Amino acid sequence: MSIKILLVDDHAIIREGLRSLLEKQPEMEVIADTDDGRKAIELVRELLPDIVIMDITMPGLNGIEATRQITAEFPDVKVIALSIHSKRRYVADMLSAGATGYILKECLFDELVQAIKAIAAGGRYLSPRITDVVVSDYVKRLSTSADSPFEALKTREREVLQLVAEGKSTKQIALELHVSTKTIEANRRQIMEKLNIHNVAELTKYAVREGLTTLET
Repeated sequence: MSIKILLVDDHAIIREGLRSLLEKQPEMEVIADTDDGRKAIELVRELLPDIVIMDITMPGLNGIEATRQITAEFPDVKVIALSIHSKRRYVADMLSAGATGYILKECLFDELVQAIKAIAAGGRYLSPRITDVVVSDYVKRLSTSADSPFEALKTREREVLQLVAEGKSTKQIALELHVSTKTIEANRRQIMEKLNIHNVAELTKYAVREGLTTLET
């Protein structure tokens, strides 16, 4: 069974070129094309394509909003963004709208074919440059996040938290870390204050939740 494709781009030469190339693929069928986001939604309702190849910047209704409406109404229809834009804002907005692929127009045709096959099989596909954008943004958000009280704990406090959660006594922890019992007691008080937790049982649950220990030792 062939993969049914809808092409959406406001440049006729791109639509015609893609149609010509895709129709040479034996397992792919271009069932329609349009230069308009609203018309794309109508065509999805009428024809139920497997995949929509969607430009982002179009007059009337842009590709991001068209994608949002298509994926909300037809979750089985997959959208691949095909765009000149590699900036984080465009990528994030398109993926948030429900696109399962993002390809740059500068890519080779073979990459688009690879993306279509991967997504038709239930996967996702991002151009390498887009993958770099997504990963960089994710790492940046992780490094600047201060939502978790766990981030406020110092390295030594995390060590103490793990050992407490593993059932070690204050004396045992002090011996293992080569410090005094008073130091460990102070560490434990600081941990409890920072985490707003006031007993060992809750500390243990917290340590497991944060991945410090699995209690399987």
